[in-house]
Amino acid sequence: MSASVTFILGGAASGKSKFAEDLCFKSSKPKSYLATSQVFDSEMKEKVAAHLRQRGPDWTTYEEPLKAAALLSQLPQDQICLLDCATMWLTNHLLAEHDLATAQAELIEAISACPAELVIVSNEVGLGIVPENALARRFREAQGRLNIALAASADTVVQVTAGLPLVLKGQL
Repeated sequence: MSASVTFILGGAASGKSKFAEDLCFKSSKPKSYLATSQVFDSEMKEKVAAHLRQRGPDWTTYEEPLKAAALLSQLPQDQICLLDCATMWLTNHLLAEHDLATAQAELIEAISACPAELVIVSNEVGLGIVPENALARRFREAQGRLNIALAASADTVVQVTAGLPLVLKGQL
């Protein structure tokens, strides 16, 4: 039986990552952070540094912008891991022109087989208008499909808006 999976989604700057971190802080388990972003500029470098300071030295950080699925199987059973975020992971695969359906299937399979407790963060991007360009529309559709699959595989699903959690599935 796989460990529990909590899926946190919300808009940009909604408080979802802070909420997810707080869930992990409340756990007595050793903590790890699976970072999916890639640092291309000084603004992102500072954002990553701020997140590292906020979490503190007790977390093990893994940087896997593309191969999150492979890492999940290696996590210890007694650990809680925060995957932040599925949106950046998807963006990395989209821009690398990978087969998104295959990458998503591998990720969902790895999540269901992961021995560690997981908290997964993702952006809800379907609340706005239809984007004007094909790449943005392709991304929005892929993100929607990924979020649906993540929510289906999770034990608990929480939407965060303005820092406030709303449990959509399961219980905290």
